[in-house]
Amino acid sequence: MKLTATIMVTVDGVMQGLGAPDEDRSGGFERGGWIEPLFDTGAMTFLNEVYERADAFLFGRRTYDIFAGSWGQVEDPGMNPVAKALNSRPKYVASTTLTDPQWADTTVLSGDVAAAVRELKAKAGGELQVHGSGAFVRWLLDNELVDEINLLICPVVIGQGTRLFPDAGPDIALELIASSTTPGGVTIQVYRPNGRPQYGTATADLKHVT
Repeated sequence: MKLTATIMVTVDGVMQGLGAPDEDRSGGFERGGWIEPLFDTGAMTFLNEVYERADAFLFGRRTYDIFAGSWGQVEDPGMNPVAKALNSRPKYVASTTLTDPQWADTTVLSGDVAAAVRELKAKAGGELQVHGSGAFVRWLLDNELVDEINLLICPVVIGQGTRLFPDAGPDIALELIASSTTPGGVTIQVYRPNGRPQYGTATADLKHVT
């Protein structure tokens, strides 16, 4: 399976507490719930299509708890493409403390997570999807386990909160394979990690650039 990460961020890179004011107040974050006014039908259509492609889901512990407490409680999952996918397909969560997951069809990965993820990726199928899970996504990228990134950039600056990438970390070259913008201004970029970036010196003479 191809491991894809779908992440929604602000223009200043914040991904914390997007769904509701009280979703994640860690670190004194007070600006949760920022995505609701911005996520238009174009962005929702794209997200529905992503979820419909999923063969299985992979979560970090915090995002798993948020999803289990929301999408996992939908009374009729068949009415919503996201709820239907999440409640009908296998789910894997990386955690050393979760021992008895209540969300059906959940498997806890608590040992060698990198080896477990590689084993999942080796299975036949389409996509093993990660949604949100910022710290976990960064770890997956550090371990070169991510095959594709769906980055949805919402037209707002939040000014505080946890960002997708820290101030210091590994450098990653990205290949842009698709790009679109919704009527409401959400920019959707699909990237493929492509090794290390190249570095050079900028000059005033750019005639050699093609």
